[in-house]
Amino acid sequence: MTTPATGTRLNKFISETGICSRREADRLIEQGLVSVNGQRAEMGMKVSDADRIVVNGKPLRAKPRAVYLAYHKPLGITCTTDQTIEGNIVDAINYRLRIFPIGRLDKFSEGLIFLTNDGDIVNKILRVGNAHEKEYVVNVDKPITKEFIRAMGSGVPILDTVTRPCKVRQISNASFNIILTQGLNRQIRRMTEHLGYYVTRLVRVRIMNVSLGNLKSGDWRELNNQEMAQIEAMLVNSSKTAEASADEE
Repeated sequence: MTTPATGTRLNKFISETGICSRREADRLIEQGLVSVNGQRAEMGMKVSDADRIVVNGKPLRAKPRAVYLAYHKPLGITCTTDQTIEGNIVDAINYRLRIFPIGRLDKFSEGLIFLTNDGDIVNKILRVGNAHEKEYVVNVDKPITKEFIRAMGSGVPILDTVTRPCKVRQISNASFNIILTQGLNRQIRRMTEHLGYYVTRLVRVRIMNVSLGNLKSGDWRELNNQEMAQIEAMLVNSSKTAEASADEE
């Protein structure tokens, strides 16, 4: 099969229809489950709207309108698209189009999470090397000390690494605000536990330029044009080689 010199890379083209992420599209191509104009697709090939693309036996539908949602995830909701899991985020939102979360929030954490049908933006936002800010308000089980705040901000040894320096400030006797630029698995909980504290409540209040604001628990809204323009500007120089962030607190 001859690969056209122009067009859109096949994995990106598939992800833009909203059926899966670009990485998932790569796996489907590798497994021989994608064909272009009746022939088995090749990794890296480029396609256009004129091509007939079949994925897992089904013709690829036209690209839907791009959807970008901000959702206030309540406690108990699991950030998975697997609808066999009770309390999954897809059923919780019940949006009319297929969407998937950008990153994750632990089942027992609350707050802001993005969902979209745009697989391309998922990869860009989740790149570890891009240092996009995520802000949290955290309650712990006992009074906070100055040493705790200093240690959290300086870096804590977890998961065979040391967390990046970050901004931390005390809010009350047993709560603090923290801004992360990485997303190690259950990072904040592991950091606090290492220092002898236990998280009793964790709420993500901001991702990049978008704040939770007055969005009530369980509600969602579409990101507005201004918010999306700012996000796109932040993503212009996004790394294309760094690994994706776990982004789970």
